[in-house]
Amino acid sequence: MFDTRLVPLTRAPLHWVAGYLNRWGVHPDTVTLVGFAIGLLAVPALAFGWYSIALVAIIGNRVADGVDGALARIRGISDAGGFLDIVLDFIFYSAVCFGFLLADVERNAVWAGLLLVSFMGTGATFLAFSSVAARHNLDNPQYPQKSLYYLGGAAEGSETIAFFILFCLFPHYFPALAGAFAVLCWVTTVSRTFSGYVTLKHLPRQ
Repeated sequence: MFDTRLVPLTRAPLHWVAGYLNRWGVHPDTVTLVGFAIGLLAVPALAFGWYSIALVAIIGNRVADGVDGALARIRGISDAGGFLDIVLDFIFYSAVCFGFLLADVERNAVWAGLLLVSFMGTGATFLAFSSVAARHNLDNPQYPQKSLYYLGGAAEGSETIAFFILFCLFPHYFPALAGAFAVLCWVTTVSRTFSGYVTLKHLPRQ
């Protein structure tokens, strides 16, 4: 929902960092893998209730996710890199939910489970539409720099990181926050399903 507004604001600092890494010969996939490893540190941190450390790991992962994209635009966007990036992103999102489940099983289990199901909805609609859009060479004017077709919605990357930060800052309110985020995810799933179906319904058959 806010990605189209926030992405331009982060482009310049991410490009500066990416330019520095490019001069050192760092590959975008390396940044992706390092960022993923940093993000996974949030899981044991959450399990032990170390929310500040988990927050640092989550922010570190998201910064790396922005830098690898900026670096890829400098060195050349690849389908392999885009594939690796999106797969690890979804694993990371699910891992954070699992971390909050471990943090307080009795209080968080149901809500973490609901959020995982909700992520399946947003992820499935996103990836399914992207795969079909590529076959039809559909233009993506909102995110022309992306290697995959980005179908927008109420719950995108900006909203996800915002809620993850809120989860860490206010862990005792995780059930309420997770429920609110799940609603946004399902609004996104329904809207993507409808708009995606209508769009593809009117495309010529191949």
